[in-house]
Amino acid sequence: MSESDRDDGVSRRRVLECMTWAGTGVLWTISGGVPHALGIMGEAQAQQAAQQTKSLTFLQLSDSHVGFDKPANPNALGTLEEAVAKVNALPQKPAFAIHTGDISHLSLESQFDDADRVISQTRLDVHYVPGEHDFLDPDQKFYRERYGRGSKGAGWYSFDANGVHFVGLVNVVDLKAGGLGNLGNDQLEWLQDDVKHLSASTPIVLFAHIPLWTVYPDWGWGTQDGAQALSYLKRFGSVTVLNGHIHQVMQKVEGNVTFHTARSTAFPQPAPDTAPSPGPMKVPDDQLRTMLGITDVTFKQNEQRLAIIDSPLKT
Repeated sequence: MSESDRDDGVSRRRVLECMTWAGTGVLWTISGGVPHALGIMGEAQAQQAAQQTKSLTFLQLSDSHVGFDKPANPNALGTLEEAVAKVNALPQKPAFAIHTGDISHLSLESQFDDADRVISQTRLDVHYVPGEHDFLDPDQKFYRERYGRGSKGAGWYSFDANGVHFVGLVNVVDLKAGGLGNLGNDQLEWLQDDVKHLSASTPIVLFAHIPLWTVYPDWGWGTQDGAQALSYLKRFGSVTVLNGHIHQVMQKVEGNVTFHTARSTAFPQPAPDTAPSPGPMKVPDDQLRTMLGITDVTFKQNEQRLAIIDSPLKT
């Protein structure tokens, strides 16, 4: 680590946090299980870096809130369509996509229909986890019938791709005080069993709606039993945790774990402790699309290399 890395008094081996609000991508690499930020770069440069890895690339969408029509964004379906157009224009087609929840705004069947119609235009296989807005109907019938088939419990599951183990978790059932996420004992036991057979060199990607790390508990931005889930992954050299829910890019690195939250495709929310409460944030119309976007993630095999590129709808 260079001296310049220590100038702000924060050791990269302990905690590194940064926020990106507009027009840039942050490129991360992992070598030997230790993440390194290569810097903030323009989108074109970041996309070129992703292409050069010639490895597994996948897409993250989050918080589409289809059906939302309030002043913060009167046309959330329209900005989802813009996000899909941006996906289809990527120079390197992702292998698949994950959606980290709040597909709909009110769990209405028509909202899921509209979301499916638009997202299907990516022509990608999409792996979903629910947000709390997707579980508003009794028995979560609409989400479970569309996206939960073959999953365990409330919708958790895992799969493998190009040597990377992906785990989709559900932390929006039985929310705790203040709206904190919760995994529950059944899911925790399943997770522990799911990863115990894997080699410690296997890159792990966890994805869930609410952040698994404590971003801002006063607003429910965290998961009460997230630390327990992460304790099962201490032996792995490379762990990446992808979340949504807070509608802004936040990154944190602790030991072997890189945490990353994604922008929404619908509306921004305020940064922690900058408003009386979380919720849709009205910004000037010419700024809205700089605060919405997608995330492109690339792994380079055998080098535990990770690049996370955040692309706003408008720079």
